[in-house]
Amino acid sequence: MEYLFDGVKEFSSNDFQRYKELFESIGKSQSPHTLFIGCSDSRVVPNLITNTLPGDLFVIRNIANIVPYYRESSDFLATTSAIEYAVKVLKIDNILVCGHSNCGGCNAFYLSDEQMAEVPHTKKWIQLARPVIDKVKSYPNLMADVIKREWVTEQLNIIEQMNHLLTYPYIRELHNAGNLNILGWYYLIETGEVFNYDKEKRKFIKIQ
Repeated sequence: MEYLFDGVKEFSSNDFQRYKELFESIGKSQSPHTLFIGCSDSRVVPNLITNTLPGDLFVIRNIANIVPYYRESSDFLATTSAIEYAVKVLKIDNILVCGHSNCGGCNAFYLSDEQMAEVPHTKKWIQLARPVIDKVKSYPNLMADVIKREWVTEQLNIIEQMNHLLTYPYIRELHNAGNLNILGWYYLIETGEVFNYDKEKRKFIKIQ
């Protein structure tokens, strides 16, 4: 536990001082240009991947970088409300869905009910990726090759969540008018490579 306190001391003494003027300028308000929707995985660090500074990204993180379908509800909707706030209040320019390699959430798509018994809320959450699961399972060869299944699932999941964003009326309207960009990135943890989804070519292309 002590290393967390040591980290704060290090931040106060070094990193904060390095960006002191920036923190002072954003201390009263924020104006991020991008909504970053990523996985909660500890190995995915949005500002590090995008080389951005505090104030640049509005970040949503959850298991398997999932975007719930739009629905009006009186329930407590964390991801949906954060998306709403980013688009309607902060008026971001871009929405970036970022998936990654070796995603435990995506691997959980294929676990049995017995294996998921201890994590019922996670089991419920990943039901939102049902179209991805069904698509992968329709190809028997993919199911037999665990490694290939993994990266195909992770990439298809990114595309599926991009499609989910368009179920939000206000996002669809802005996007169709050319006033809001929707991006899909696939991050390879072990190499640091990032691939952008090309909607015309319908494939992920390395950013270089």
